[in-house]
Amino acid sequence: MPKLSLIAPLIYIAVLVGSLAVFSSLYRKRKASRAAALEPWFPTHTARDVYLTLLHLDTTPPVPTSLLKAALLRRATEDINRIITIRSAKQSLGQLLQKGSIGDDLWTRFTAAEKEIEEELRDVVMEANAFKADWGATIFQTANEMLLNERLRERAAEVASHAATERAWWDDKRERVQRELLESSSSSTNSPTIPHATIATPVNSGLSSPKSEDGVLVADDRNPPPISPAPTLLRPHTPAGGNSRPQTPTTPGGRKKSKKGTPSKK
Repeated sequence: MPKLSLIAPLIYIAVLVGSLAVFSSLYRKRKASRAAALEPWFPTHTARDVYLTLLHLDTTPPVPTSLLKAALLRRATEDINRIITIRSAKQSLGQLLQKGSIGDDLWTRFTAAEKEIEEELRDVVMEANAFKADWGATIFQTANEMLLNERLRERAAEVASHAATERAWWDDKRERVQRELLESSSSSTNSPTIPHATIATPVNSGLSSPKSEDGVLVADDRNPPPISPAPTLLRPHTPAGGNSRPQTPTTPGGRKKSKKGTPSKK
């Protein structure tokens, strides 16, 4: 009886552990098959395939070591380019995954590409150390310089192509502007000249003076007002044979006017 009581729990535990192991293995296989069925994040690694082909090529003259090193450098350059792409996309993809904007399949593809590039880096370092000791520590630095030089050349070629296009556009625009200026100048020379109209200035009669814009009287130097003749003094009629004394002019108040122009008292 006590033996039966101990066997039952052991059988239960064994069945439970076995079922969990089977479930875990099936889940991992299904997950691996699903990940394999997904489209890879990066296209085929052509530089790696070329290097492996040259390395395992069996020919009578062996492949030169310099050619293998150049192929390995090209492979490291492509790896650096992929590392830059992964680092720039990791943060944004993580934020989108937290918000639920992307599915788990896309994140699975990204994590698979990240693991693949890590294994690729380790493989490149091992291959570089096989050619030369401690070359694995500097191979990626050399590959980075090659990548920067290549991008600089691409940028220079792009700028040169744009410069030629812009130069042709500016030449065309300059010719068009010059043509328009020549046409406008020729049309202005061929047009008849219009005689300037002469505006007659009214003669100022002296009764009124020209005014400025503010209404202030101003002198007209071009047409001065006519000067009226000075009035002549009429002398009184003197009878014949008589000595007449000229009358002294008086002021309106009845006072006689002296010679100096001051009125005299009666």
